[in-house]
Amino acid sequence: MTISFSELDFLKPELGAEFTGDGVHFAVFSAHAESIDLCLFSPDGKEETARMALPKREGDIWSGYVAGLKPGTVYGYRAHGPYDPSAGHRFNPNKLLLDPYAKQIKGELVWDDALYGYRIGAEEGDLSFDERDSAPFALKGVVQDPSFDWDGDEAIRRPWTDTIIYEAHVRGMTMLHPDVPEDLRGTFLGMSSDPIVDHLVKLGITAVEVLPIQYFPDDRYLLEKDLRNYWGYQTLGFFAPQPRFMSGDRITEFKTMVKHFHAAGIEVIMDVVYNHTAEGSERGPTLSFRGLDNLSYYRLSPGDKRHSYDTTGTGNTLNVAHPMVLRMVLDSLRYWVGVMHVDGFRFDLASTLGRTRHVEFDRDGGFFDAIRQDPVLAGVKLIAEPWDVGDGGYQVGGFPHPFREWNDKYRDDVRRYWKGDEGLVSGLSQRLTGTAVQFNHSDRGATTSVNLLSAHDGFTLADTVSYDGKHNEANGEDNRDGHSANHSHNMGWEGPTDDPGIAEARARRRRNMMATLLLSQGVPMILGGDEVGNSQGGNNNAYCQDNEIGWTDWSGLDDPFVDFCRRMIALRKEHGCLRPERFLDGSSGDGPTEIAWFREDGHPMDEAAWGDAGRRLVMLYLAKTAQADDGQQIADQLLLVFNAGGDCEIRLPSPNGVARWQRVLDTGAEAPFEQVDAQEQTTSPGASVLVFSPAG
Repeated sequence: MTISFSELDFLKPELGAEFTGDGVHFAVFSAHAESIDLCLFSPDGKEETARMALPKREGDIWSGYVAGLKPGTVYGYRAHGPYDPSAGHRFNPNKLLLDPYAKQIKGELVWDDALYGYRIGAEEGDLSFDERDSAPFALKGVVQDPSFDWDGDEAIRRPWTDTIIYEAHVRGMTMLHPDVPEDLRGTFLGMSSDPIVDHLVKLGITAVEVLPIQYFPDDRYLLEKDLRNYWGYQTLGFFAPQPRFMSGDRITEFKTMVKHFHAAGIEVIMDVVYNHTAEGSERGPTLSFRGLDNLSYYRLSPGDKRHSYDTTGTGNTLNVAHPMVLRMVLDSLRYWVGVMHVDGFRFDLASTLGRTRHVEFDRDGGFFDAIRQDPVLAGVKLIAEPWDVGDGGYQVGGFPHPFREWNDKYRDDVRRYWKGDEGLVSGLSQRLTGTAVQFNHSDRGATTSVNLLSAHDGFTLADTVSYDGKHNEANGEDNRDGHSANHSHNMGWEGPTDDPGIAEARARRRRNMMATLLLSQGVPMILGGDEVGNSQGGNNNAYCQDNEIGWTDWSGLDDPFVDFCRRMIALRKEHGCLRPERFLDGSSGDGPTEIAWFREDGHPMDEAAWGDAGRRLVMLYLAKTAQADDGQQIADQLLLVFNAGGDCEIRLPSPNGVARWQRVLDTGAEAPFEQVDAQEQTTSPGASVLVFSPAG
């Protein structure tokens, strides 16, 4: 078959490679290219079989239609234009470029100096020009047929008040699970296999937040150290699933995973990285965006366009202030929702996405406006990691509705409170009630804070109570990488121990912290593996550990802590007073009291009590009210006791006329959830969380 562009006046609005049923329409953006070549390859991607200049240009969209091409066609682009780094241009037609809209990517990147637009080692550095062909080493796109039998699958759209998030890594969750079939371990199909789904359903999880699954390569410097990019925060293909997570070569495996989770009532949230790409700084390779239009796709230094402007710590920053780059991000998000049926997104270093043309963060910026007016995206779950490494990048509380935000203040204050740091009662009270001081503005709700004890970045929960310091030696950076302020405590011994006293103290603190998380207002997020006591050996930056350090150890599957987590989640779901939609301010008006704070003597907390740095105990009363014909009535109420000190006599208060209480949780008891009638004067065991509900 002779390959050539059709002379028909065929124009489609979509960018990328779109199969029409009779052929393929190719379209790519570049504002500064002089011409762009479409290159077709053999099915294995090794031989270039055709090269043709895209014949049409509408504005800055280059396009062409090839009749007779089918799904499975392997392709890439070459862009012609000025190579003038000082002006921000780095066109080099010797470099094969990945389509930014590629729905599937062929193979893995093979690192070679030919992938760079300049000559590695040249005296002129990145001002030099490299003439070698990068095609033998470069990534190629694969034309896709988007059809898939969803069999009635629909989005779940569970309310935020009922959401329990479980952050997990597709490979990490499945590589060591004894019941996941070996041929499916590390894949989307393994992630959605019965053993994993059954575990999450029994635990009570409502949403899985998967670490990056959009295409990412392994960093060259990691491969040179016999490591690899495990976490995946170096995206290059914003529309393509990561091939290493597929058991075969069909992207429908991702759809199958989503379909299985939906059938079990579990939403799928994707961790996405739109703040930078894997091309790095101006000294990085030319793989896609840099070669197509460096000046448009990336933020460049205002004083010298030769250099990247970096607010992400990775060498480059995607220029979402450019309308066509913003369109690419929005098209990508809509693709994952509309075609792949995901339920939401967690945005990595989201402050970068809010930076305007003047690079300051703007909560009313174009990206946020575009999301909020989009009929597809405005209704899905949106979570921001509310910081980046640029000036003014820490923006916890600064994002607009409908974004929720990771709350690192929650993590730090809860860890410090149970570690015994002084002056934390006031901070704990803020975290228990949704961190209103940060989030209660602009009509944002009490579910704005995503509360976490641990996440992929940092210590696991087990390591938080087992190590005083980080142990990242395996990363090959002399333990210099990773956070040093972990607010952790080893309870008397660094690392694993056979000492029964230390082991019990650690188990108790894990129960206290997990109970605190699930009794707090906001949206709880559990790190996958924390419920089974997974440890990374003190490594708090396992980004490059695609091995037993980074994988979940399931040997603790029968540990009592798993059942504790399950029952705590069930307790949260049972009590609406733990899951308010609006912030509670303590003013009851003419109705019942909805929130109140008490000392151990049963009297309300006063200014002196809040200011007492040595205080280790606080009681929180919560009530959910319902509207009745004769006014507001109490629908649900609990009394919570958080005691980080020693054994203490407490007097249970009687808010809203509660006559008697029964204890429904004691994290220090052998049977934590045994229901026991409580006396007005009772004992709060040291280092424990107690929960009381009205008796009778």
